[in-house]
Amino acid sequence: YLLNHTFLIVLDGSKDTSSTESIKQLLPWTKKKLKSACTKKILYRRIPILDWLPRYNASCVVGDFIAGITVGLTLIPQGLAFHSIVGLPPEYGLYSSFIGSFIYIVFGSCKDVPFGPSATNAFLTAQAVAGRGPEHVILLSFLSGIVQLLMGFFGLGFIIDFVSGPVSSGFTSAVSLIIVTSQMKDILGITASGDTFITAWKSIISEIHNTNLWDAVMGFSCIFLLLVMRVIGSTKLKVEDEVKPKLYQTIFNKITWFIGTGRNAILVLICGYIGFIYCSIGEPPFRVIGNVPEGLPAFRIPSFGFQKVQNGTMESFSFFEMVSNLGSGIIIVPLVGLMEDIAVCKAFANGKTVDATQELIAMGLCNIGNSFVQGYPGTGALARGAVNNASGVRTPLGGLYTGILVITSLLFFTPYFYYIPSAVLGAVIIAAVVFMVEFKVVKPMWKSKKSCFVVFCATFIACLILRLEIGILVGVGINILFILYHAARPKLSFENLKTPDGVEYLMLTPDRCLIFPSVDYVRNLVLKYSKRQGIPVVIDCTHIYGADYSAARVIDMLTNDFTSRNQPLFFVNLKPSVYSVFEGLSPKGFVVFYNIKELEEYLKNVPNNRKNKEII
Repeated sequence: YLLNHTFLIVLDGSKDTSSTESIKQLLPWTKKKLKSACTKKILYRRIPILDWLPRYNASCVVGDFIAGITVGLTLIPQGLAFHSIVGLPPEYGLYSSFIGSFIYIVFGSCKDVPFGPSATNAFLTAQAVAGRGPEHVILLSFLSGIVQLLMGFFGLGFIIDFVSGPVSSGFTSAVSLIIVTSQMKDILGITASGDTFITAWKSIISEIHNTNLWDAVMGFSCIFLLLVMRVIGSTKLKVEDEVKPKLYQTIFNKITWFIGTGRNAILVLICGYIGFIYCSIGEPPFRVIGNVPEGLPAFRIPSFGFQKVQNGTMESFSFFEMVSNLGSGIIIVPLVGLMEDIAVCKAFANGKTVDATQELIAMGLCNIGNSFVQGYPGTGALARGAVNNASGVRTPLGGLYTGILVITSLLFFTPYFYYIPSAVLGAVIIAAVVFMVEFKVVKPMWKSKKSCFVVFCATFIACLILRLEIGILVGVGINILFILYHAARPKLSFENLKTPDGVEYLMLTPDRCLIFPSVDYVRNLVLKYSKRQGIPVVIDCTHIYGADYSAARVIDMLTNDFTSRNQPLFFVNLKPSVYSVFEGLSPKGFVVFYNIKELEEYLKNVPNNRKNKEII
């Protein structure tokens, strides 16, 4: 069989071509690429507002306004609450909650994504910064945005495909438990610390005798009330006539929806008023978050090096020292942020494709913008995405009203934030993240495939015991090992067949490609079953779409083995690309057929050397 190949030969007469001439040769190619990248279709994909804004109408305004205000009422309490996770003053959570909302309007591709701080990203930020102060946090936001932007420009959104569902579920479940643990200090009114689940609980247990009863009562009561309000929010009267529902049904459903959706804001307002009453009398018996600076943050470039006085001495940090301090967080924070964002996009895609590349660009620009207003890294949070979707958002312009509400709170309401009890904010976080523990996937995962369950458990335990970035790497590593084992152990089907003329032969069919981890395993199986029967062996290569040098060597050894014992070996349905790999070593006795009828015709003249053994 003759396989045709096409070669492109470039002849260069001058051996000393200058670099200038080489650049000139690249210019036409560069211009062509830039021209293809500047088409209207690409422009609309990279700046999505150009696509939906011309179709914007009055109904979109109403839906976006309601959704934007509703998300804002959820975001403000959460932004204040996340400060205890990151280890910064409360205002930094609000600083991270408005500029990204405005940028996402222009570059975001999913209407349901409400950009802002999330519990997972806040915790990863805290681990990366390790209490080194706001300068490191702001730089991390900037560098995270740069990483995401570069990944978007180079089309690297596919990287998250290497994080499987079991790894993602195990990581998310572990993070939620760690965040709950980190908030127990605010619920109990104690001082505790710890980088991992175990060390945090050791610290809590050692300090539990200092528990403030007022904080504990308020904290656990708020958790209970938030969970009850969540149930109320999902309670609806059944409407028999959807076109003309009864007035009491509409009113009841609207009230329950408002209670469930705005439960964080409602509880924070109530407890804030309680805090105001106690503070007006004297020293409150529980902790309050204290002073929150009034006004918007200063718009300035992130610090690429700074000096500060610590313990009476001046300490200097260069840009490279800051980057070294942040370590793997520069990669982990943007990647996990992308995972969260894509989870929101997929949850409400309704069959549409998700553009991970565009989301990377949007997230990158949002985080870079955050760094200029002293914010920390943000992403799309699934809980707020659900609120956004349930509130009837129509376009990403809903983020405009969310951002305006956050700015309004910074300008006018910060004096009242002083009285909010810390235990309430801890309760807000716990009541939100406790539902991130993915118990529901455990049983289906166990039933569908045990190896996926093993990966889930390994990731979950590793993230609890070790630092999160190490835990997720352990999960990905174990998952890759299972994939490699699967590739190294292909399944072979064995079938005894007869030609129309009664010639018996053994058909072997591998179910996947032949690459170096699997070739010796396949060779041993072929030799094992062929020796037992001593009849012609046919290897059906229908499912072999690729092969490598190791596979070619094994095929060469197989053909030599069969030739030495005068047992015929044939190959059928071999792809031309695979044939060229095998033929590269010129194996002896390498016979290929592309038609079963030709094979059966050829077998008429092949002597049957069946051994006198029982066929197993």
